[in-house]
Amino acid sequence: MTDAALSLAAEFPPTSYAEWRRLVEAALKGAAFDKRLVSTTYDGLRIEPLYPRAAGARPIAGRAPGAAWTVMQRIDHPDPKAANRQAREDLENGATGLTLVFADSLNANGYGLPATPQALAQVLDGIALEAVTVDLNPSPAMADAADLLAELAKRRGLAPATIGMRAGIDPIGGLAASGVAPAPWRELSARVAAAIRARAAEGYRGPFAVADGRLIHNAGGSEAQELAFVLAAAVDYLRALESAGIPLEAARAMIYFRLAADADQFLTIAKFRAVRKLWARVQAACGLAPQPTIVSAETAWRMMTKRDVHVNMLRATIAVAAAGLGGADDIAALPYTAALGLPDAFARRLARNTQLVLLEESSLAKVADPAAGSGAIEDLTDRLCGAAWGLFQAYDKAGGAWAALEQGLVQRDVAAVRARREAAVAHRTDAITGTSDYPNLQEEAPRVLEAPRVPPRPALGKVAVEPLPSIRLAAPYEALREASDALFEKTGRRPRVFLATLGSPSDFTARATFAKNFYEAGGIESVIKDGFGDHAAMAAAFGASGAKLACLCSSDRVYATQAADAARALAAAGAVVHLAGRPGENEAIWRAAGVRHFIYTGCDALSTLREAHDILRR
Repeated sequence: MTDAALSLAAEFPPTSYAEWRRLVEAALKGAAFDKRLVSTTYDGLRIEPLYPRAAGARPIAGRAPGAAWTVMQRIDHPDPKAANRQAREDLENGATGLTLVFADSLNANGYGLPATPQALAQVLDGIALEAVTVDLNPSPAMADAADLLAELAKRRGLAPATIGMRAGIDPIGGLAASGVAPAPWRELSARVAAAIRARAAEGYRGPFAVADGRLIHNAGGSEAQELAFVLAAAVDYLRALESAGIPLEAARAMIYFRLAADADQFLTIAKFRAVRKLWARVQAACGLAPQPTIVSAETAWRMMTKRDVHVNMLRATIAVAAAGLGGADDIAALPYTAALGLPDAFARRLARNTQLVLLEESSLAKVADPAAGSGAIEDLTDRLCGAAWGLFQAYDKAGGAWAALEQGLVQRDVAAVRARREAAVAHRTDAITGTSDYPNLQEEAPRVLEAPRVPPRPALGKVAVEPLPSIRLAAPYEALREASDALFEKTGRRPRVFLATLGSPSDFTARATFAKNFYEAGGIESVIKDGFGDHAAMAAAFGASGAKLACLCSSDRVYATQAADAARALAAAGAVVHLAGRPGENEAIWRAAGVRHFIYTGCDALSTLREAHDILRR
């Protein structure tokens, strides 16, 4: 049978959207379709539950069809000799590129190579520069990293055209991350253009200037904000190169992009596709026939956790897969222990192997733009392009990325989204598995290398703006867990909550389980007894537990007749009383009986847990 003769599900009649919607409405039993099945991104983009195939869609030109992305490995050990050993091991075991992270560079995360020529030479000792891709993440003190790498290649007698150097020149990103710059943009842009011209004249292929979106992502920004910023930065660099006399056709190839990849796989795929479409539009506006550029990826710092860190492996796997499917040319995966400290050989190996398995066993790179034609991804890509283009135009109207930073436009936009994102984490509507949800108070932290963090250098410069912060979304919960750990180390006991269960197990099990997870997200240990029918016995058990906080747990049916009396008994025994469940019409009665807080899905968990810590530490 030929492929043309094979029609899957041919025996079934075609089904229309209207028929599908009718069946869905029946299943929802009156619940709102938009509320239950439609979601919205932080850019306000609507995501439907079902999409038809995107007719006429074409693959987006990017990585060569069937070609593997470059497997990058971060080199950020503060000891150059140790970093060299790591780099050799990485390359011997599957990595095909090195990301050299210098101390105080964007996303150094407290570590990094010393900012000296000697350190650069040491870390690359014995490594064949012509056989690997080297992506530089220079710091302000190492702004001449590309020059130093070129000098090293010259001493080795290597032809510049054979060196896969990505220079990482990014003063705009440096200004956004640190808040300072050594000179105004007019002066810096001329320096950037001169440095790039010099490297290109020597025969280096580049690219040289990078538009780095990680700092927007690190600061809690949205996908459209990240895209708009990198596009505005790339256009600033393009104009600087043109002003220095470099033809636009050559200048565009001197610029590349670096984006964050996170565990929202569909948005990540769409974002990596969108940046290529946006850059193609810029090229077309310049009168050029669009050509693909290099797009690099690094898994997101803000999604990393210090608790239940093995979940970071899953997050990284999803992020790498999404970036690869989205067409990234090279990907660096943060090792799963990166938030705890400097990752050891095992964590680095897992970061490498995550990519190698996806490439060599799952064959994710074999198909060019596999998302092409997907109704959901095509729609999301187009909507992201539209949202990002509008923001880009606003930044461009302000004078470009640098000017938008000086005027605080970028910081304002990102801060608004960050506040919404942090509120969603606080209310656990954006769940962090292993941290805000399903925590484990008995977990053991894995090993990291004993390497001191590199203290940040004082930020000095002639230009000052509000810097973009670098956050991890899990950090507020982790602070509570660390306070709990400190108390445990000091006293042998954690903060405790007494779960006051009412009725039979069928009445209280669901809410007691919810409450246990809720409090353990803040490092508060639960004391659980069998269901109480006698409120005096409950109060006595609370007194014997050593806790100061009690949470009533049962069904709405039991609450209706017992919650008020149980709350009064617990309050009389000295408890600060919480209740698991929404209060509804009984709120005033229950508060009058002594209930201080109600815990339920969507409540402000972080605020409640912080207040509980204040109570329990008294």
